[in-house]
Amino acid sequence: MKFDVALGTSVVVMAFDGERLVALIGEKSQEPYKGAPMLPSNWVSAGVSVEEVAKRMMNRILGVEKIYLEQLNAFAKVYRNPMGRVVNIAYFALLNWDVVKEVKTPGYKWVSLETSPEMIFDHNEILEMAYERLKRRVKRRPIGFVMLPKQFTFNMIHSLYEQCLRKDLDKRNFRKKFMRSELLIDTEETIFEAPGNKKPSRLYEFNQQKYDKLTLKGYDFKF
Repeated sequence: MKFDVALGTSVVVMAFDGERLVALIGEKSQEPYKGAPMLPSNWVSAGVSVEEVAKRMMNRILGVEKIYLEQLNAFAKVYRNPMGRVVNIAYFALLNWDVVKEVKTPGYKWVSLETSPEMIFDHNEILEMAYERLKRRVKRRPIGFVMLPKQFTFNMIHSLYEQCLRKDLDKRNFRKKFMRSELLIDTEETIFEAPGNKKPSRLYEFNQQKYDKLTLKGYDFKF
């Protein structure tokens, strides 16, 4: 297929599997580069919003309707696609791993964000920009909670933020900052996080009212 100008969208889908950040990678179904790794992508037709196409694609691939979706950037280098001029309006999406871990869609797989493959076009650049956006967002908005189950331990949120920021975070200082934010609600329930653990871990939920307020207002977590 050849064309002069076309509009498309790609979505960087990220989740936290409890140990690491993972991204959803597909493979190109047609030539050129058939079988090569790529981000989930779709053409955008006239009369349809780019965001709607991105949401429909997520529903088709992962079966999810409600999803955190944020526009990332426009990628419009003249020769980024050998088939013709393609302007790609990219998004990034964050998901709760429990919602998607059992979903098996042919042609797609989850890979560690740090070991993602070499992809076609400028998809590695898009992926890296999405990660940098995530790293900035978790310092200013509580979007990390989107990637956690309804109830979670403090170790889980600490590990999530370490993965998002790619740095070790002092657990005591981290706990103090989060407790001051009033984002966490102690459920007064506990679990044993791993076999052999002698001391149970408390389970927390996020404070929805505080979450909504800080999502709009923002905060400044200096880790």
